[in-house]
Amino acid sequence: MKNTLDIQNFQELDHLEFLAKQVVEGFITGLHKSPFHGFSVEFAEHRLYNKGEPTRHIDWKLFARTDRLFVKRYEEETNLRCQIVIDTSSSMLFPYGENYPNNKLSYAIIMASALIYLLRKQRDAIGLSFFSKDIELHTDARLSTMHTKRLYAELQNLLKRENSVLKKTTTVSSVLHDIAELVHKRSLVIIFSDMISNEEPEKVLSALQHLRYNKHEVILFHVVDKAHEIEFKYTNRPHKFIDLETGKSIKLNPNDVRNIYQSRSKEYFEAFKTACGQYHIDFVEADIRSDFKEVLAAYLIKRKKLY
Repeated sequence: MKNTLDIQNFQELDHLEFLAKQVVEGFITGLHKSPFHGFSVEFAEHRLYNKGEPTRHIDWKLFARTDRLFVKRYEEETNLRCQIVIDTSSSMLFPYGENYPNNKLSYAIIMASALIYLLRKQRDAIGLSFFSKDIELHTDARLSTMHTKRLYAELQNLLKRENSVLKKTTTVSSVLHDIAELVHKRSLVIIFSDMISNEEPEKVLSALQHLRYNKHEVILFHVVDKAHEIEFKYTNRPHKFIDLETGKSIKLNPNDVRNIYQSRSKEYFEAFKTACGQYHIDFVEADIRSDFKEVLAAYLIKRKKLY
């Protein structure tokens, strides 16, 4: 399922969980013939087959060796705690305006919702954190239905008010240091952020390293509008560029600065990605114009490594 979904329509429906289900089941259907087949459970042991039961779980290889029918029993995985962390600073509202309902923050919200749905299917505990300059929301990781409903409600409220707050700056390093201490040890921490901050990159990397020092596994989804923010694809005419976090603006022709912008942007994020690799942090580019399945696939790859 593409991220070309009309997010505005789903805002009006006020049913983020429904959208998450559509994204996930569309993705899983692409992996298996039937949704979630062999996906949310792992093999535990054999037991004798009882006449009249479905035959789909019979271990035919074992039957060939023993001439007796055994069924594979499965157990649900319940030992993962996951904390989903979303950057809510104003830079995440890019591209900004009524003509751009699918911005970086809405993309992160939809993906977070889909991951919550996936994690619930696997009976894993989920927590949620929002941050800009400070931590705006933090919940412990829990498994209950009421807790999950609260998470969807918080994301839905964030989706509704996302365009209303400008000039919200980011302090990534101090927030991640705090989250590293707040989250239960040995959790999977999934971060959605554009990593735009006035801080020195070393401070941000130090905070990410703190998460790893506390035994957390980390996936950093770098949420970006690749066409505009990385490749700088703008028409050959003067444009006014506004910093959504400070309100400062500059007018220039993109053609005059495109080469040097692309070079410096690539250099910065490649160095950041390399450093994450050294700390064993998964750095994944999450282009808001790309297919949602790339984000979900990155999560599944990480989870498979953990188990």
